[in-house]
Amino acid sequence: MHYYDVALLGSPLGALTYHSRDRVEPGFKVTVPLRENERDGVILNESRQHRDDTAALLGVTELFFSTQQLQFARFISEYYFASIGEALSLFVPFRLNGIDIDRKPHFLEGEFLLSPVQEKAFHFITSYPVSLLFGDTGSGKTEIYMKYFEEMLLQGKRSLFLMPEISLTPQMQKRLEAHFGDAVVMWHSKLTKKQKEKALEKIRSGEAGIVAGPRSALFLPIEDLGLIVVDEEHDDSYKSSSRPRYHARDMAIYYGKLLDIPVVLGSATPSLSSYVKFPHYRLKGGHFQSERVFEFEAHTEGITLKIESAIEAVVAQNEQAMLFIPTRANFKYLICSSCGYTYECPFCSVGMSVHRYRRQVRCHYCGYAEAIPQHCPECKTGDLASSRLGTAEAVEYFHEQKPEWRVAQFDRDKITTQKKLKELLHAFNEHEIDLLVGTQMLSKGHDYHAVTLAVVLGLDNLLSLSDYRARERALSLLLQIAGRSGRKKAARVIVQTFNAEFFSAYIDGYERFLEEEKLFREGMYPPYKKLCRVLFAYKKSETAEAAMRQMETGLRAFKSVEIVGADKAPIEKIAGKYRYQILLRADKSTELIRAIKATKVPLAEIDMDPIEFG
Repeated sequence: MHYYDVALLGSPLGALTYHSRDRVEPGFKVTVPLRENERDGVILNESRQHRDDTAALLGVTELFFSTQQLQFARFISEYYFASIGEALSLFVPFRLNGIDIDRKPHFLEGEFLLSPVQEKAFHFITSYPVSLLFGDTGSGKTEIYMKYFEEMLLQGKRSLFLMPEISLTPQMQKRLEAHFGDAVVMWHSKLTKKQKEKALEKIRSGEAGIVAGPRSALFLPIEDLGLIVVDEEHDDSYKSSSRPRYHARDMAIYYGKLLDIPVVLGSATPSLSSYVKFPHYRLKGGHFQSERVFEFEAHTEGITLKIESAIEAVVAQNEQAMLFIPTRANFKYLICSSCGYTYECPFCSVGMSVHRYRRQVRCHYCGYAEAIPQHCPECKTGDLASSRLGTAEAVEYFHEQKPEWRVAQFDRDKITTQKKLKELLHAFNEHEIDLLVGTQMLSKGHDYHAVTLAVVLGLDNLLSLSDYRARERALSLLLQIAGRSGRKKAARVIVQTFNAEFFSAYIDGYERFLEEEKLFREGMYPPYKKLCRVLFAYKKSETAEAAMRQMETGLRAFKSVEIVGADKAPIEKIAGKYRYQILLRADKSTELIRAIKATKVPLAEIDMDPIEFG
């Protein structure tokens, strides 16, 4: 009889012991009984415990997790404080007899020819195990990546191209397929079950030479992987908000070391962490030499006469404009004009957002919705006034005031499928839309040809957040949005802010900003220190607080770990649960891990390297 430690996929439980008369290699996916149910599991190793009360394996599949995947999952489990079953559930397993295609690469457009400047950049990134391609918007980063993909295919190796999900545009797919043909597989959450099965078939068979996808693509079963590229490496969507709370950029770097393959990070506005940690090549300028003029308007968030006149002038010239607003829906908050009460979600301590086309207010945290209230529930008499403009409200305003303008909304409320994204981008590039009103989706790598005006609202809200990266995030967002304009003609960028002095100082010098930001963070914040946020949430406030205080007391024994703060979370309640948090700081992550392992209480949720503090 053989005994095995089995990790249950997706379960917070530790490994359980099962037995089998047959020998099963570590890594194979199996089915096992658990109480009255059948569960999927993974053989971790042969167990040293030979107990009489173990259950038998029900079946062994032809799917398996490679040695590197098991090692990778163990690291994620340890570092991010998740169970091994939760870590393994991120991965897609290999299949026995997977690769059956050994095809010679065929490039539809001939081999890539780079400019002398791009050649220097290419030589630089091929000289380091991990490198940062710090290239302005339009400087040709994608061509350099594609040249590297080409080199990998010629060596019989495959490449993984990670991008934020919203950057997986039809334009990028078209560009890759135009050169590499059916060797390209696009992987993302909008694929149907059938499309995912077809994509996996190409990946497992070896037919896919280049796999492009968001953070989840890092865990696909790509054999003979030779290169990982992480584009828009600064983007926060690489960080998972649920357990395991991994950061895909950091895990791509770890996986590259594990497989001994190069990792390239790329961005026009790289994170300070990557800029400090890795050798970088600065790629300036680009294909688009048009002039871009920045103008600042000191005004609270809203559509002013200046903005409206600027859009009108652009539309009159048969050109296009973009309007960035950080908030979707009609308005972010409803506030009583009599008593000042903010209409909050009954389950979360946040204001409800107005969705007028749905005739409801909705919580963007827990999803609770109800009909738009007519009067203040606090004083019973006051009217509820709207606060903080949203994308839907701006679109409605222009439809009413300027019905002749062709205005479209570009946010998660409207773009719910890949088909809708494709149709809207096509309509915009075919100039069937004059003004595109959107959230951060506007900034994500889309190629807009004829935008001569970009208007940016709401940066001051981002700048005022209690977040050590607030300056970096606000400036990066401005430059990313501005970079979508002025590609063929000179463009105006109107920025509504009371902090013009800060933004104007770095518009033409993001590198200078990073150098100065280093001084601001040294000795206090990443990349010079490691942070960890410990969250406690429970339906009774006193229970959550007691758990926090218990762990806080234990942590005080660890002198190498600083307790920055321990109190209520900035958003005290979400989905009916009261929230408390401890913020920890140390020189090394190993010090944090050691302290947390020794003091962790059952209610504690660990967020290593947090990027969200609200």
